[in-house]
Amino acid sequence: MFTGIVTDVGEITAMTPGGSQGDRRFVIRTSHDMAPIAIGASIACSGCCLTVVEKGKDWFAVEVSGESLAKTHLGDWLQGSRLNLELSLKLGDELGGHLVYGHVDGVGSIVSMTPEGGSVRFVFEAPAELARFIAAKGSIAVDGISLTVNEVDGNRFGINIISHTQAVTTLGQAEVGQRVNLEVDMLARYVQRLLEHGRS
Repeated sequence: MFTGIVTDVGEITAMTPGGSQGDRRFVIRTSHDMAPIAIGASIACSGCCLTVVEKGKDWFAVEVSGESLAKTHLGDWLQGSRLNLELSLKLGDELGGHLVYGHVDGVGSIVSMTPEGGSVRFVFEAPAELARFIAAKGSIAVDGISLTVNEVDGNRFGINIISHTQAVTTLGQAEVGQRVNLEVDMLARYVQRLLEHGRS
């Protein structure tokens, strides 16, 4: 479990096929101290909860299934790609964002980026099946970053990204048309389920 507060921007330094099912193995450089992180630990990589299968002083390796590559934008990753990283929560850690599970619900895209004072107004487009879970002033994880939605218009939603967030995440180098991993707020899913059950 995570909070959507990015703690490092990592970089893909190597990628190799991981098996016969279209799996892939990635080696990711990080500034995190990997010494206390166990093999088998979970690290959120641009919103995807992945398992550490090997590690060194300043790197770790993960294996990603063909299913995950198809259902997220991990299939777009190349050597040199930069990723938002967050270590999993420990009991007693501050919950600075919102509860994020690292289970990507779908892939959206950046529609526009407009400077507004000291921030940039991003407009994202979500898949139709996810749009009903996105609400103004609600939370959403975009590439693993906990963000607050400003407004919703159909399948599109707007968020102001402050300069600090741009500096410490991959959104600082984002481009219009770029694909992003989306994880909707779990509370919104439960509310929707309750409403559906109440009508049946």
